[in-house]
Amino acid sequence: MIVVFLGAMESNMKIKELAEMTNWQLHASIQSQEKEIRGAFVGDLLSWVMGHSKPEQAWITVQAHINVVAVGVLREFSCLIICEDSQVDEAMLAQALEENLPIFQTTLSAFDVCRKLIELGV
Repeated sequence: MIVVFLGAMESNMKIKELAEMTNWQLHASIQSQEKEIRGAFVGDLLSWVMGHSKPEQAWITVQAHINVVAVGVLREFSCLIICEDSQVDEAMLAQALEENLPIFQTTLSAFDVCRKLIELGV
């Protein structure tokens, strides 16, 4: 399944603000929480994400492995939002922390994450 959502409006919301407005679990350094989110991208096919996403977006996916961090860094995402209660392992968390890439985890579906981001103005 490939779903694409590109934010129509520029957002000035920071990672730390999104964390305060949601109950999503956040794994991030203090420094990385200052990153700004400028729209969102939804997709699970890594090659599609690499070819169609934009820097500073929040990437919403069910994928939870170390290659997701590599793509997130390559595309310069502001953060990853791992949805549908996908389990993130320690290797992925360690790599994301090293790369300064915040990871949110939530039980919400990708659709509901998009709905929440729109509601919050992302």
